[in-house]
Amino acid sequence: QVRLVESGGELVQTGDSLRLSCVASGSIDSINAMGWFRQAPGKEREFVAAITWSGDSSFYADAIKGRFTISRDNAKNTMYLQMNSLKPEDTAVYYCTAAEKFEVYELEGGYWGQGTLVTVSS
Repeated sequence: QVRLVESGGELVQTGDSLRLSCVASGSIDSINAMGWFRQAPGKEREFVAAITWSGDSSFYADAIKGRFTISRDNAKNTMYLQMNSLKPEDTAVYYCTAAEKFEVYELEGGYWGQGTLVTVSS
């Protein structure tokens, strides 16, 4: 079993930056990819970004491309999401996921954290 714990969500203003963290523990030897999803109030969950366990490859949803950066610190078993130029529409609960394969549907069906709330005020 893999345990994922997110942190870093808070209330910020439009244009601010924020960095989310996700620490992985447990049976992480089976993990080859991690990712971020988000779910805004009243909306469906959506993919945000993904990265390989080694950190050598990543991809992003078009909605956040150029503003968000996903990264990893292998020594700390931690994944990050650096979010810049935040907008009110970025308000959501952000979830960390992990999976054996570097594919969105694999991450959707993989391990999930409990989520961290990001609120962007206008």
